[in-house]
Amino acid sequence: MTNIALPIAPEAEQETSTQPSDAQKPALIGMALPELRALVQEMDEPTFRADQLHHWLYVKCVRHFDEMSNLKKTFRDKLAERYQVGSLVIDRKEVSQDGTVKYLFRLPDGKVVESVLMYFEERGSYAICLSTQVGCAVNCGFCATAKLGFLRNLSVGEIAEQYLYVQSDSGKEIRNIVFMGQGEPLLNYDNLMQSIQILNQSAEVGIRHITISTSGIVPRIYDLARENRQLTLAVSLHAPDDETREAIMPINRKWPLDELMPALHHYVDTTGKRLTIEYILLAGVNDQPGHAHALGVLLKGLKCNVNLIPYNPIGDGYGFKRPSGNAIHRFREVVSSYGKKVTIRVERGVDIAAACGQLANKVQAGLA
Repeated sequence: MTNIALPIAPEAEQETSTQPSDAQKPALIGMALPELRALVQEMDEPTFRADQLHHWLYVKCVRHFDEMSNLKKTFRDKLAERYQVGSLVIDRKEVSQDGTVKYLFRLPDGKVVESVLMYFEERGSYAICLSTQVGCAVNCGFCATAKLGFLRNLSVGEIAEQYLYVQSDSGKEIRNIVFMGQGEPLLNYDNLMQSIQILNQSAEVGIRHITISTSGIVPRIYDLARENRQLTLAVSLHAPDDETREAIMPINRKWPLDELMPALHHYVDTTGKRLTIEYILLAGVNDQPGHAHALGVLLKGLKCNVNLIPYNPIGDGYGFKRPSGNAIHRFREVVSSYGKKVTIRVERGVDIAAACGQLANKVQAGLA
């Protein structure tokens, strides 16, 4: 695996206590079945208890040991003394008029992350957007999460538990997962892949229903190609040339288009999977016909669909504006003329600031 210099998260302060509080106990969510089997063996319980425990955690999505009705009470009590089911706490929940639900989770160290539950009528299914980091180091100019800065990576359990908690709280069957929340997923690569393993094999979410969204961490795209998992990769391109892309996405200075595009072709050639190219439309910045033609040329020969995202200004808009409807549809027509399937993303949760990072920003600033 290629080594990348990643931001180093600050160590959380440790409280001293003769007996651990619930918040200090290790969480079981994040442990795979072999780890649970080792745990029950250490507690002098038969191996089949691990399979029962695994089912309660990842299929039934329970939040308390008392709900695990087929485990004997003495075993449940021993578990409760040493462990907690999960470590996340709902800080607040906001429901949009369109049914989108935004969850703000507080972590054991007091930091917060967001998850968003969405219903797609045209598919008749639910999807959830998960976070992989607290804040983000990539610092895209239009992104709310960028204003938080990078604080730390989420653990395997903290990533997986977002899905399990929302599944339990909502009572909905969530069969689609998108890693497009706070943070750059490929900068928390190992924890990301372990959480996907758990969500796929333990929580039984089909691998083809899992999407990773990246700003273009080139070495990790090659790593992901070697994994050859049948998940979906979405790439936040947002500009067809280096000058425009660098102005809004500083990551392009480290991995410019002449490095990113070969990585994307390699990924498609290796996995056979079609990419999704994400492209946010910013008025007067990257939404002109010339940009659309340049995008069509750049994507020539690449097996991909294009998802256009009209910018939704928040607060001061970070200096960006939303293009007109005419400009959006004109851009779509031009890119489509190059033989690409182009969609315009349907906005959801606008009334609750559902774009990742918006609610966390308010909370961190004491405004919500």
